[in-house]
Amino acid sequence: MKNSRKKSEALDYHAKPFPGKIEVIPTKKHATQKDLSLAYSPGVAEPCLEIEKDINEVYKYTSKGNLVAVISNGTAVLGLGDIGPEASKPVMEGKGLLFKIFADIDVFDIEVDTKDVDKFIETVKNIAPTFGGINLEDIKAPEAFEIERRLKEELDIPVMHDDQHGTAIISSAALKNAVDIVGKDISKVKIVVNGAGAAAVSCSRLYLALGVKKEHLVMCDSKGVIRSNRDNLTPQKAEFATDLELDTLEEAIDNADVFIGLSVADVVTPKMLLSMAKDPIVFALANPNPEIDYDLAVKTRKDVIMATGRSDHPNQVNNVLGFPFIFRGALDVRATKINEEMKVAAVHALANLTKEHVPEQVNITYGETNIQYGREYIIPKPFDSRLITEIPPAVAKAAIESGVAKEPITDWEAYKERLAERLGTGSKLMRLLMSKAKANPKTVIFAEADHLNVLKAAQIVHEDGMAKPILLGDKEVIKELMKELNFDEDLQIIDPKSDEEKERRNKFAQIYWEKSKRDGITLLDAQKWMRERNYFAAMMVNQGEADALVSGYSRSFPTVAKPMIELIGMEDGVKRVAATSVLICKRGPLFFSDTAFNINPDENELVEIARMNYRVMKLFGIEPVLAMLSYSNFGSASSKSANKCSRAIKVLHENFPEINIDGEIQADFALDSELRSENFPFTKINGKKVNGLIFPNLNSANIGHKLLKSINSPSAIGPIAMGFKKPVQILQLGSSVDEIVNMVCVAVIDAQENAKNNKEYFTTFGS
Repeated sequence: MKNSRKKSEALDYHAKPFPGKIEVIPTKKHATQKDLSLAYSPGVAEPCLEIEKDINEVYKYTSKGNLVAVISNGTAVLGLGDIGPEASKPVMEGKGLLFKIFADIDVFDIEVDTKDVDKFIETVKNIAPTFGGINLEDIKAPEAFEIERRLKEELDIPVMHDDQHGTAIISSAALKNAVDIVGKDISKVKIVVNGAGAAAVSCSRLYLALGVKKEHLVMCDSKGVIRSNRDNLTPQKAEFATDLELDTLEEAIDNADVFIGLSVADVVTPKMLLSMAKDPIVFALANPNPEIDYDLAVKTRKDVIMATGRSDHPNQVNNVLGFPFIFRGALDVRATKINEEMKVAAVHALANLTKEHVPEQVNITYGETNIQYGREYIIPKPFDSRLITEIPPAVAKAAIESGVAKEPITDWEAYKERLAERLGTGSKLMRLLMSKAKANPKTVIFAEADHLNVLKAAQIVHEDGMAKPILLGDKEVIKELMKELNFDEDLQIIDPKSDEEKERRNKFAQIYWEKSKRDGITLLDAQKWMRERNYFAAMMVNQGEADALVSGYSRSFPTVAKPMIELIGMEDGVKRVAATSVLICKRGPLFFSDTAFNINPDENELVEIARMNYRVMKLFGIEPVLAMLSYSNFGSASSKSANKCSRAIKVLHENFPEINIDGEIQADFALDSELRSENFPFTKINGKKVNGLIFPNLNSANIGHKLLKSINSPSAIGPIAMGFKKPVQILQLGSSVDEIVNMVCVAVIDAQENAKNNKEYFTTFGS
C-alpha cells in the first residue's frame, strides 16, 4: 500500500498542477508597450548589433552565461536502461531543477532522438551558441566517452558528462578523507574497482591523479578481472588492464584496502569483506541496492568505512555535491572547458570542507547532534549551505590558474557574497523543519481527521516519520477515507461525541469546571463543550494524552482560537498570544506578524510581538532583521498608528538592543535595502536585508500576507502561534495538504522543546 501511495505521489507531483518541473520566467519588466518595445522589436535590435560587432557581448546582453543544457539521448537512464529520449525527459527536468535550487543555474533540458555518435555531436554543436555550458547525461558507454571527448575538443564552453565525472569527483573526495582517517598512504593503498562503465573509468583516472599507483588498481567487469591478455578490450578497459595473476572479484578483493562498487547489487559477500585488509574502505555505489548492504557490512567488519549512494545511511556519495557547483564556478569565470585541474580542485575543496566544523543548521537538518569528521562523515551533506560558497570559488580559481578562464575574478570575498545571495534560505527552512521533526516525532492530534486533506497530511507525516497521529472525528468517515487513501495503519481514532468516550468526556469536563467554575461556567456547560472536538483535543494535550494538536482546517480561526486560549492558556509572562506567518519568497523567508490575534495592538503589545517574532526566527536559524511598518517614515507623519510604532521602536532600542529592528518605515523602503540606505542611512538596519515585518494592526498584516501569498503563490508556513502554554497550532481555513504538513512539523518541534522544558521557543515570552 505504501509503495502504491509513493507511486501515486510521484505521478501527481510531475503532473499537477502543471505538467513538468521547470518553467521559463521573464527577468525584465513586461507590463507596458514601452517594456515590450525594448524586449522585442525595435529595441532588441541594439543588443543584436552589439553582439554582431563583438560576439563576447552575448554574455552581457543575454542569459547565455547562466544557462546550461542538460542533454541526453535516453540510452542509459538511471537504473532504467535504454528507455528513449521522451521517457528520459522527467530525469533531465529533474537535473535542471537541481541545478537551479543548488546553484541558481538556469537549464533547458534537451532530449536528442539519435544513437548515432556523429549525429548526436552535430546536434549539440549546432545548438551550443545558446548555452554557457553543456551537461551530458545518461548516455551509454562506450559512446559517452567519444561524445564527451569530441565535444570538449570542438566547443569553447564547459562540457561535462556528469555520470562519469560527478561520481568520480565526489568519490575521490570521500576516498581522500577515508584514507586519511585510517592513516594509510594513498600511494600505497590497493584498490579494486568493480565495474568498467563510464563512471568507473572516470573514477579510476581521478584516483590516479590523487596519487593512487596504477599498479595498485585492479578493475573488474562482469567477466571478472580485466587482464591485459584478454582479447577485444575497449580502449578504456585496456587502459586499466592488469598483469596480475587474478581472475575473479573474490581473488582481487583479497587483502585490498579499498573496494569501489559501480556495478550491481549484492556482488560482495561477507566472506569477501572479511578478506580485505585492516580498516577496509568500501564504497558500494550501485543504486538503489548497493554491492553489499550497509547494515551487513558494518555488522561484518567493525573497522569498515562504508559509503553508498543512498541517503538513508552515512557517507552518501551524491553527485549533487558536485555538478551544480562545478558548473557555477566554470560559468562565473567563463571557462572554455572543465579540465582536470578544476575537477581536482573540486575534490580538495569537498574533502577540506568535510574537516571543518559543521554548522548547527546542518546537524538540525539531518536530525543529528554533532556531525564531525570521522568514519561516518567523510563527505559533506548535500544540504550543507556552505557548498555554494566553497566549491565554486575553488573551481573558478583552478580555471584561472590553468588558463581556461575568459573573465577572471579578482575580488573573491565579493564573489562569495554574491554566491550566498544567489540562494534564498526558504527550501532549507522547510528541510530543517521536517528533519528536526523526524529526529524525535511526537504524538499530534489531528482534530479534523474526517476531512480528506487533513487525513492526507496525517498519512504523510506518519509514513515519513515526522509525527505520530491521533485522529479525531467521525470514526466511520475516517475509516472510509483511510481506505480510499490506502492508509491502513493501526492508529488511534477518537470520536469525542461517541458513547465510548463518555467517561473521558466527563473526566475532562470535571477538570475544566473545577478550574473555571468561578468564571460563570457550569458543569453542564463543561460537559456540553467536551463533545466539541477542539475542547476535547485541548484537554487531551493538557492532560498529557498527546504532545500537540493542529486544528482549524474546517473552522474559522477565532472559533478554534477560543478554546485554545480558554483551556491551554498563555505562557507565564505572556499578556497576549500572537502569530507569525512565513512566506518562502525568492528573496528568502519573510515573516509577517501579527497575522491572527491582535486586532489593534498598542506599543507595548507591538514590543511583545516583535520579541516573539525575533525568537522564532532565531530558532529557525535565521538572523532576524525586522522592520516596524507604517504609512510613515521615521516621523514623516503623525497619527495614533504611526506614533505607537515609533514608541515601540524606542522601547526596543533602549531595552532590547540585540534585536535588529527599526521604523516606523514604509514597506517599500523596508524591503529595498538600496532605497533605504540612500534615503535613511541612519537606520539600525542599514545595508541589511529585512526578513521580518511587524505590522501596526491585524488588518494590514493579514491582508498584506494573504495578498502576497495569492499573487506570487509562494510556499507558506503559519500562522505560527506564539505564546501558548502547550504546543498548539491553528490552521488557516482550507489549508492545503502541504501547509498542514508544515504546521504539524512546527507543532512537533514545539512539543520537542516543550518536553525539554526549554521556554525560549514558540511559546516563549519572558516578562
